[in-house]
Amino acid sequence: MKNIVLISLFLTFVFASPASHAFGKQLEVPILIYHSIDEFNGQGSKELYVTPKNFEKQMLYLRDQGFTLLTFDRWQDINKVNKPIFITFDDGYKNNLNAFAIFQKLKTEHFKPTGTIFVISDFIGRSNRLSKSDLKLMADSGIISIQSHTATHPDLTKIKNYEYELKGSKDKIQKITGKPVNVLAYPYGNFNDKVVAETKKYYLFGLTTTPGPFIEKGIKDELYLLPRTYIKYSSTLDDFSKIVDRE
Repeated sequence: MKNIVLISLFLTFVFASPASHAFGKQLEVPILIYHSIDEFNGQGSKELYVTPKNFEKQMLYLRDQGFTLLTFDRWQDINKVNKPIFITFDDGYKNNLNAFAIFQKLKTEHFKPTGTIFVISDFIGRSNRLSKSDLKLMADSGIISIQSHTATHPDLTKIKNYEYELKGSKDKIQKITGKPVNVLAYPYGNFNDKVVAETKKYYLFGLTTTPGPFIEKGIKDELYLLPRTYIKYSSTLDDFSKIVDRE
């Protein structure tokens, strides 16, 4: 009888606990950074490109492995969904429309891919950047969240005009998309205490380029120090799987 009680208590513990916390394992949430989703054309840094073919393979891997792609307006769901992951794109390049098209292609009843594009507000509409109509289209789709990468992409640790870079970009993007802008990706990943303090005036999250998954530690300003991991041109599917599968 004693053994039956012990087994019952064990099963109750296992099934009452979220999968990520069963047996005391701490939840690890990958936040991935992409830049250009395109064929490399010889201009710029090759490693900041991921071909559409490879990007689609990576998203198919996430689908087939049971990941849930989230945007930051669903941050509170990281403890509720299976294998949460965030897909982010920096700089707002026109070729991010390729990622949008792939997300649309892969969307099913059970797999709803989403991502976050961080745009530089003063660069919107340039020849190689997303236009206002592009941003509005993607924001309205519910597939892509448009957030801020500042107004002019400065090193925030070396400036004084934080209101223009942070509030100005936020206001401009919100006016275009009609959606809340509550997330900032620090240019070059650079931040310090002053940058965090200024960011907190206008945003709920701040994203770095410190590699590794997010692991909740309860430290001060934790949501303004979110780590992200680069996915590069040279990243193989095996490399990708090792980054996202950390069990």
